[in-house]
Amino acid sequence: MKIEERGRAKFRPIKDYDKSKIKALLLDKIKEEQKNVQTLFNDDFFEFDRNNQKINLVSLFSGCGGLDLGFELAGLDIVLGKEQVDEFYRERELFFDNRNQSLFHTIYTNDLFKEANQSYKLNFPSSIVQHEKDIRKVKSFPSCDIVIGGFPCPGFSEAGPRLIDDERNFLYIHFIRCLIQSKPSFFIAENVKGLLTLGKGEVAKQIMQDFESAGYKVSYELVNSRDYGVPQSRERVFIIGVREDIDFDYQFPKPTHGEDDSLLPFVTLRDAIGDLEEQPGDWFEGSFSSMFLSRNRKKNWDDQSFTIQASGRQAPLHPSGPPMKRIHADKWILPGHAHEHRRLSVKEIARIQTFPDWYSFSDGNNLSTSKNGRLNKVYQQIGNAVPVELARAIAAPIAKWAHENLAEIQEKRNGTEQLSLFDMTFI
Repeated sequence: MKIEERGRAKFRPIKDYDKSKIKALLLDKIKEEQKNVQTLFNDDFFEFDRNNQKINLVSLFSGCGGLDLGFELAGLDIVLGKEQVDEFYRERELFFDNRNQSLFHTIYTNDLFKEANQSYKLNFPSSIVQHEKDIRKVKSFPSCDIVIGGFPCPGFSEAGPRLIDDERNFLYIHFIRCLIQSKPSFFIAENVKGLLTLGKGEVAKQIMQDFESAGYKVSYELVNSRDYGVPQSRERVFIIGVREDIDFDYQFPKPTHGEDDSLLPFVTLRDAIGDLEEQPGDWFEGSFSSMFLSRNRKKNWDDQSFTIQASGRQAPLHPSGPPMKRIHADKWILPGHAHEHRRLSVKEIARIQTFPDWYSFSDGNNLSTSKNGRLNKVYQQIGNAVPVELARAIAAPIAKWAHENLAEIQEKRNGTEQLSLFDMTFI
């Protein structure tokens, strides 16, 4: 709610908020956005490949498909068993022959990143409608059972402005607009760790309020991917929403990997990429900036990787060769010969993000662009993705409940009327 207050922090969530007033304000904002969309576009009509015997899924900000593939795997695990899925998952043709058995069935994706969409097309069924358009210009979203996606972290002020009154912060509003139109039983949103500390935590509180006001029971948690079998220390926030009429209490999965004797050991760089040392494939080449050398960028073979970033130039160093040496605050050097230090290759970071080796990534095939430029398109896609195995773990509790309660989801799906507030057209 908007409150009068001097200084930069004019817009803050209120502790004892009136849910109906929050919802009214949110709907007014979404209605305003919807009018803008309808002014620009009036021709977004598609035929969606829905399957009433499965959980139909819509993916926003889909990128190259890490989160989507993880959900698909979780949907297969609950039907066939994880051990069997792991066996045929290693072979592309075998996986493609069996993937249609997954409980989760993707019908629509949206992303602006051209090369990421090309990669998605190479790895997912052609029946999925891919929409390469700014989400703010999408007139309507298809009805579905679950919406997933990692909305970009907008330009929040350090003071923590009231989110839906700040014109810079529309993207997560359009995620909510999709929820109001599609009325899914569940949603999963992923974001960076910093979301929890922006505006001293007020930003996260407001986001939760706004998702709740759209009709969802919302929970969130900061998780580290290495706790779920990913060879990388990567902390991300997951926001889980369950529609208010669904009798399901989502519980975040407990870690499967760690130093405790009751858990599997952490997956190391040696486990993940040790066999690629002689044939790593292409990597981003070139000198290292002073910023890159301001801290350690090289892990040992028996460690987990640093967070994989969406940049070839900022890719962590391969663990071979001598370790970096700190000579004073904010300055490290690379001892030994230059050839002993290189960035992790595209194939190696894909492994670290737990993509299968058969997964294909498009670099745009623009021959007028330098090799580094083309490679960077792939680094961006992989670095922006949710690690597949982390997505698989997050999706597992929903897959289990949905598989056991599919009849209830189908009944509620058939009985849910489309929201007519904005006079929208649905396919």
